[in-house]
Amino acid sequence: MSGHSKWANIKNKKEKTDSQRGKIFTKIGREIAIAVKEGGSDPANNSKLRDVIAKAKANNMPNDNITRSIKKAAGELGNVNYEEITYEGYGPNGIAIIVDVVTDNRNRAAADIRHLFDKSGGSMGATGCVSWMFERRGQLVVERSASIDEDELMMAALDAGAEDFEPGEDVYEIYTNANDFSAVREALEAAGYAFLSAEVTMIPQNTVDATDPELAEKMERLLERFEDNDDVQEIYHNAILPEPDEED
Repeated sequence: MSGHSKWANIKNKKEKTDSQRGKIFTKIGREIAIAVKEGGSDPANNSKLRDVIAKAKANNMPNDNITRSIKKAAGELGNVNYEEITYEGYGPNGIAIIVDVVTDNRNRAAADIRHLFDKSGGSMGATGCVSWMFERRGQLVVERSASIDEDELMMAALDAGAEDFEPGEDVYEIYTNANDFSAVREALEAAGYAFLSAEVTMIPQNTVDATDPELAEKMERLLERFEDNDDVQEIYHNAILPEPDEED
């Protein structure tokens, strides 16, 4: 997560993980399973499921896969007990890191996450050790195009309840209160807008400059190890990493 533009790191992450679409879909499938377990399989009556479906679509998950995941969660996966756990800790140079996990084995997940922190020169901390440095907010990213009028999108977002609207070179970033995310997303969807990203995320309130090549390499390696872990859903951090075109 970048301090000056979170989307830059989202885009970088998407470029790295496009070749692992199956793994992304599996992770989203777990989120669908939890949403169905908590609120049922009908998206019309389950706002959390609607949010996960929006995230799935932003990640180009086919509708057939989404439908199959919902049906599977409502039936075949009844004997699989997934739970959501958040781990916090420090990466190289004291970078704050939050790791969201969805797992069917709490002990395995805890051991794995602790090992990954230790292996990368960091340390896993107690709950709350770094989360106070972040703000939980909804974030919607819309691609810039000739067919989208910036003022109209901004007004539509603010009228729907968005808190901030940030135009960038390639995208528009829309931020909401976490509790208002679903309402804003649904209003913009109804108005015909599509999203490159749609999620409730953790925005750092202060950042650490990690553009030094050695530090950036350590941090990228740590993030890749977390991403490769099947239980890890999301990783948030407060490092400003080099943009892709700034790397060697």
